[in-house]
Amino acid sequence: MRLIRHLEDVPFEAQGAVVALGNFDGVHLGHQAVIRQAAEIAHSRNAPLAVLTFEPHPRSFFRPDDPAFRLTPFRIKTRHLQALGVDFLFELTFDADMMARSAENFVTEILVGGFHIAHVVVGYDFCFGKGRAGNAALLTEFGGRHGFGVTSVAAAKKGDGPAYSSTLVRELLQAGDPKNAAATLGRPWEIEGRVEHGDARGRQLGFPTANIALGEFLEPKLGVYAVMAIDDNAPADGWIKGVANLGRRPTVGGTRVQFEVHLFDFSDDLYGKHLRVALIDFIRPEMKFDGLDALKAQIAADSKEARQRLADYHGPQPGGHPGSAQKRA
Repeated sequence: MRLIRHLEDVPFEAQGAVVALGNFDGVHLGHQAVIRQAAEIAHSRNAPLAVLTFEPHPRSFFRPDDPAFRLTPFRIKTRHLQALGVDFLFELTFDADMMARSAENFVTEILVGGFHIAHVVVGYDFCFGKGRAGNAALLTEFGGRHGFGVTSVAAAKKGDGPAYSSTLVRELLQAGDPKNAAATLGRPWEIEGRVEHGDARGRQLGFPTANIALGEFLEPKLGVYAVMAIDDNAPADGWIKGVANLGRRPTVGGTRVQFEVHLFDFSDDLYGKHLRVALIDFIRPEMKFDGLDALKAQIAADSKEARQRLADYHGPQPGGHPGSAQKRA
């Protein structure tokens, strides 16, 4: 997949693409339905498949003081889109200039004049342009004027359940329900980052941990999770089971939220490595214990419970997608 950030850098081979348009935070099953529809159209036309998205996320621009909310910061979103078979990722900066563009200007200057699109695919609730004045119907009208096709994809959901959405995933994670979040994403949700040095208290207790900063990631419900983790450089089947604590560590007087991961039957040095950690199941909320001995006993109990939860887990597997987008011939 090739990343293109500027209109003047659009190569000839990316012109005439079928473009899935949206923010795609989380790349959940609803997003995947939009991208798969774009892939089918691209395949039928022997055209390139592209995704057009924005950075920073518009919500960050309009509400910069909000707590972190991203499900997939840009690096992670890029990996998921590549796994879906996307040929080109068009990334546009969302700034004051982009915010001020009318819906018509966005179409004429960016979609037509910049990317020279052949067809655009959007979700049923997609809005664009100043004041979110544009929608799928207006996009179809512009397409008729400027010679590109438009497909609007209906809401994707399971049975009578709610439509898959990034908002739904956030709500489930903040409620301590990673299983249903995984059912919406098509894979367990992951936190990833560089392993940092901590205070080594976990090692002193007999449960060494890899510490990862949340950074841009949404803060899910604080507590203990059954997890699976993998080093970025490991083979695809290199996931290791473990238990993690996300919290302030009140037993030892902690104040800031930390994500500490203990991997079972693992002793390699992870400091400085990039670790992906998939939240599989929520075990319990964060608690304060009467001293380190009580904490150590609880960690042992949590580890035993996490092993059992992971052995019983039969949901979507970490790192995966229910199927890559169809590639053109």
